[in-house]
Parts: sequence; C-alpha cells; structure tokens
Amino acid sequence: MEDFNVGVIEQTCLRARGYFYVGGTYRGYPGKRRMCGQMFVEVYVPRQIRAQYPIIMFHGAGQTNLNWLGTPDGRKGWADYFVEQGYIVYLAEQPARGRSAYHAEDDGPRIYHPVEALEQRFTSDHGDWPEAVLHTQWPDGGETIGTKTFDQFAASQVEYLPDNAASQKRVQACAEELLQKTGPSVLLTHSQAGPFGWNIADAYPGLVKGIVALEPSGPPFSNDLSCSCAKNFGISDLPLRFEPRVVSPGDFELEFCPGNAEGEQAGWILKGERYKLPHFPRIPILILTAEASYHARYDHLTSRVLKQMGVEHEHIKLREAGIHGNGHMMMLEKNNLEIAGFIQDWLDRNIR
Repeated sequence: MEDFNVGVIEQTCLRARGYFYVGGTYRGYPGKRRMCGQMFVEVYVPRQIRAQYPIIMFHGAGQTNLNWLGTPDGRKGWADYFVEQGYIVYLAEQPARGRSAYHAEDDGPRIYHPVEALEQRFTSDHGDWPEAVLHTQWPDGGETIGTKTFDQFAASQVEYLPDNAASQKRVQACAEELLQKTGPSVLLTHSQAGPFGWNIADAYPGLVKGIVALEPSGPPFSNDLSCSCAKNFGISDLPLRFEPRVVSPGDFELEFCPGNAEGEQAGWILKGERYKLPHFPRIPILILTAEASYHARYDHLTSRVLKQMGVEHEHIKLREAGIHGNGHMMMLEKNNLEIAGFIQDWLDRNIR
C-alpha cells in the first residue's frame, strides 16, 4: 500500500459492489424529454454476510456518498467498516445531488456552503456556539482553509436544494422502490437527512428495522423563539400519519421549553401529548449527538418531541459515552471508527 496515493483504501472483506437507480420520471416534450427525480444508490456486499439486515446510509446537505467512503485525510470510512462487520451497505445519493441528475427546469436553483461556513461549522474550534471550543477530532488538529485535509473536504462539497421539503419529497418518492430492492433495512441518516428516516419509517414501518439518526435536522417546529407558530411537522417538513390526524402545522399547539444550565437551548415542543405517531412503535431508534457540535444545543428538543409523539428511542450524547471532541461531521473525524464501533454495539443489542 505504500505506493498508493492517500485516499486509496485496501478492501479485504468486500465480495462485490454495484449500483442502481430508483425512482425518476420522464418529463418534457418529444425530442427534449429527460428523466428527473431518480436516486443513485451504491451497494457493497461483504464476503461473509453476518448481519440480518442491510444498512442504508443517507448523507446530509452539501454532501454526497463520499461521506461514507473515506475521510479527507485518506482513512477508512463507515461503508468499509460496516462491510467488515458483515453488513450489506447501501449508499443513497439524494435526487438532484451528485450522481443523481439535476435539472434546473425541474429542480430549481441550488445553494452551497461557502468555505468559510464549512470551516466555522464543521472543522474548526471557533464556531459561534459555546461547545465549539471542545472540537479536537478534526483530522490534523483542525486544519483550516488552504491546508491539505480541509482542501480535500472543501473539494468534496456540492450544491444542494435549499428547500428541505423538496428534498424530502424527492427521497420519499424513491423510498418504496429502494426498500423493494434492499428488503427490510436499518436506516442511518445524518443531519439534513434526518427526516428521511422519520418519513420512510412512517410510510413503511414493516420494512424499517432500526434508525440511527446522527444529529437529525432540527430544532423541531421552528427556530424562531419569538413565534409559537409551528413551521413544520416537528420532525419533518412533510405530513406524517398522526393520530388524531394533523392536516397542517397550524394544528399543533406548542409550548416554550426553557434552556438549562447544561447549555441546552430553549425551543418549542408540543403542549401535551395529544398527537401520536402510531407506526413507529417497536422500531429501535438511536439519536446520536457529538460533544462539540452545534447540535449539542438543541438535539434534546428533537428527543423531547419524539417522546411526546409516542416514539420510543434512545438519545445518546457521545460525551456521556466517553467519546469526546467530535463535531457535526463525526464520520470523517480522527475517531470515526470508534464511533462506528459504538453504533455497531448498539445495533447488536437492539436490532432483531
């Protein structure tokens, strides 16, 4: 391996790999027709399949499947790790992103993360939230713009749709066909992809055997503390199958949850526990929050709302598990395999 460039990772447990597309529709007029809305999916099959269910990994905003294939400094990523543990691994690339075709006339404009925002939010220890100073796990000691590891990370970033609801609709339109191909699966989501897990589990509960939500999109309902009007369905921008039925976010009555001395910020939660999500029971769910991430400020609100909705789950803060110094991009950081091992242990205990 000494003769290879950084970024080439030896694979000894891989039996086969492939790809396919799910979803997509033809649009346009004769002679100018195009397919749009399709989702690119990679599949990695181990030499020995030891896990009962495969894992489907969904990346977050501005990202692609590269999040799971390796790290910016050339180390092993989570796809290889879980293949080594005996899992079939599927990597889903969001529609209108990466190798999933984007058509401006169908998908609308896109945005991107400026490199200064990437540094401040994902790689450095000088974010504008108190926990940012605890960030020690970015490779090469928190390298910044113009340095080797950061430049590799910045080069991997892509444009994405600014409308979260639009992204959720596109993924949901592909979900049934995806699960028909994978069979019952565990969903692993990150950040903006968090609602994908909730939406898919709500629609196809029998095919979702577990959810690992890495710092899922939040805070719930709204981040405007001056207005108690819900701007979404709490954990998703798309309607979910509540009992009693919820037609619009305006049906929710919210109450203010104050912050606390531990640094958890204030935000909106449900007033009471009237609205339930009955399709979620018996699906093991883990929410994982890193010590130095901006999500350390509000993931507790997402957990609180899920409990109010009758969704049993575990919310584990990595610092409470003895894993310190991580930011939001934990799957790329120096101890990424330690975190993968923690997830693996949780899956072993909970997925049946």
